[in-house]
Amino acid sequence: MLQKPSNSPSFSLMASILPHIPISPFMFLISIQLTHFFLSFSAAQSSNCRTSCGNIPINYPFGIDDGCGSPYYRHILACSDSGKLELRTPSGRYPVRNVSYSDPHILVTDPFMWNCQDGDQFRPTRPFSLDTSTHFSLSSQNEYLFFNCSEENVIIEPKPMFCDHFPERCDSSCDSASYLCRHLPECAYVLGTSSCCSYYPKATESLRLMLKYCASYTSVYWRNIGAPQPYDQVPEYGIRVDFDIPVTTRCLQCQDTLKGGGTCGFDIETQNFLCLCKEGNVTTYCNDHNLQHSRKVHVIAGTITAVSAAGAFGFGAGIWYLRKVRAKAPVTCGVQSNENRLF
Repeated sequence: MLQKPSNSPSFSLMASILPHIPISPFMFLISIQLTHFFLSFSAAQSSNCRTSCGNIPINYPFGIDDGCGSPYYRHILACSDSGKLELRTPSGRYPVRNVSYSDPHILVTDPFMWNCQDGDQFRPTRPFSLDTSTHFSLSSQNEYLFFNCSEENVIIEPKPMFCDHFPERCDSSCDSASYLCRHLPECAYVLGTSSCCSYYPKATESLRLMLKYCASYTSVYWRNIGAPQPYDQVPEYGIRVDFDIPVTTRCLQCQDTLKGGGTCGFDIETQNFLCLCKEGNVTTYCNDHNLQHSRKVHVIAGTITAVSAAGAFGFGAGIWYLRKVRAKAPVTCGVQSNENRLF
């Protein structure tokens, strides 16, 4: 007869479920393997934070797995099956070209905006918008060009001259003398008879109103190339979205390599801070041995893999075997009671 090993949680689990069923060495090994599998699965889930999508690095405050990064940017970025990073906004999902963490901003492209290939053929478009509850903002380095606007509904004037005469209405004018209208990036002379003017919308509603009276629009941002001024910036098509990096002492401690080098995250149910470590999750830092590591699977949302499905199958096979053993076991005192019943 097997002796009960000391400090054996798997044996205790089996013994508590089957107090009157003899456990063979084969079943004892199965119980240990199943216990090890589920604990390993929990630990793997707690550190399931991808650090890139395609060739774009994913660092704090962002995360493409739920529970990673800052809750302020939860569900903002998504990585497609083809490895393409996308930004989610109320107006749609937009391909991300680049993410900068030193100069915090995201560059996105809008397939619906006008491009050089369109020429004078203007396709139906939609206004780009951001969720005002997030820590995102449209960068002041963006310039918006509008094409074939109605002069009855939109003030289209050369901006310097108009602002000199009507300073109180300067912000509401669309600059027809814009440098970018005269030097469209990549295709300076693609426009034929169509008109162009530059306007920076203060909010999504003003952009929507402009598109109500204009055939189309496009966004151009000024990219810094590190050259001496005034040649340090070049115009490129795209939308620059600035973001904040909420840095806390707890996150800095968590990321400190001397304290374990964890990943900043949060509980997906409470959105409270968590330091995600290889051994589990803690509320301080990975090397803090005064706290128990939590192995809650729900902290980081994940999908059931083929491995976990195989583990579930193995567990089910074990239950089938125990049922078979129980069917052959003698009934205590001739009666199967609640005390010795298996299931």
